[in-house]
Amino acid sequence: MKKIQQWCNKTIFIAMGLLIAPLASTAQTDAAQNYPDKQIRIIVPYSAGGSTDALGRLVAGELSSAWKQTVIVENKPGASGMIGNDLVAKSAPDGYSVLLGITALIQGPHLFNKIPYDVNTDLIPVALIGLSQDFLVVKASFPANTLEEFVQVVKANPGKYSYGSYGAATSSNIHGEMLKSQAGLDLTHIPYKGGSPQMTDLLGGQLDAAFIDVGNLRAQIKSEKIKILASTGERRSELLPNIRSFTELGYKDFEPYGFFAFFLPVKTPTTIVNKLSVEIIRLLNTPENKAKIEGMGLQPDYLGPEAFATLLKRDSIIWGNVIKAANIKVEQ
Repeated sequence: MKKIQQWCNKTIFIAMGLLIAPLASTAQTDAAQNYPDKQIRIIVPYSAGGSTDALGRLVAGELSSAWKQTVIVENKPGASGMIGNDLVAKSAPDGYSVLLGITALIQGPHLFNKIPYDVNTDLIPVALIGLSQDFLVVKASFPANTLEEFVQVVKANPGKYSYGSYGAATSSNIHGEMLKSQAGLDLTHIPYKGGSPQMTDLLGGQLDAAFIDVGNLRAQIKSEKIKILASTGERRSELLPNIRSFTELGYKDFEPYGFFAFFLPVKTPTTIVNKLSVEIIRLLNTPENKAKIEGMGLQPDYLGPEAFATLLKRDSIIWGNVIKAANIKVEQ
């Protein structure tokens, strides 16, 4: 009798599972088809006022108008972006919490000993929307007009010159250490708290050289107080087409750009991921919005989930290799 009762309970349990499974699947399908039917929040893991925040608000406004649904921006700064990144990584995978992430997202695992999320298993790429490059810039009085001359001068005077970055363990710092390693240079690193004070010291002649992002360089491109020697990235900058890239000058691993892109929790339904991706790219891929993105000092560039995921894998490997080679670490 007891065995019969156990068999009956097991049968009922299996039957209930078979009934519930299609209902859950139907509910997920309906949710994806009706998306969005409530407020969306874009998490910006940095303070208000910067390029990331400006991009988030641009997209929020465009999505709100197109979908007739409220889209807000929430700034969640702290821990080099990890607070905001973690918030989205642990959010419900329903498309209503969206992360606007930057390059630090894939650099972080190589820089920090502990990160509360896994970029590869907790987040899924949605859409790349913008790129940024760094430029090697020297003060006007520096006795070099090309990268080749810069290397010769620094090699002839070990320890005499310095280079500035817009922060320790940032792309700027990593690029500086890459150049030092590959060219065999003895340059002192001076980290700044952002690109603005870094640019101020370079213009004032207090800093010999610097790796500066295009956003901070843009307003000073024609200044007679500086000389621009080379750019990072796979190709020359559209803003400065006459400036050669490190890649074409024979240096390795300078291909990755700084990126600005959207991510969702990894279990978000594919239909929602694709719908959000297509709509963001459609809305931003207009002359007006391209001009706005360029005005932020960024290069408009659009990739969907699959193509962007491939790029992320390549760039993560490159960043990891150069960070390890330069022994760059951040204390937590």
